Amino acid sequence: MQQRLTEEKSIYLQISQMIETDILRGILQEEERVPSTNELAKLYTINPATAAKGVNRLVDEGILYKKRGIGMFVSTGAVETIRSRRKQEFYDVRLAELLAEAQSLGITKEELIRHIGK
Repeated sequence: MQQRLTEEKSIYLQISQMIETDILRGILQEEERVPSTNELAKLYTINPATAAKGVNRLVDEGILYKKRGIGMFVSTGAVETIRSRRKQEFYDVRLAELLAEAQSLGITKEELIRHIGK
């Protein structure tokens, strides 16, 4: 979890996305402890409240859960939950943008399929 923070979006969102990405890549396994908010704050030189906001977002989504007095852990099924949501976001946002741009450039469906196949 050594990615860099950018100014493109809120830090707490970047923290939650980094944890999600580490889960998808298998760096963090289901039922494994994730770094604490204090560890994240120290690692990224941010306010612990900001780190907590990112972690709590994942708790609210069922990606992480808290073991009282021990820390936060990756929920069983987290990989599939993240993958499913990100696929839908890809179709709804990125693919829609790509198709709109292709249409404005006069790129046909056949051209797109040919280039995807490469």
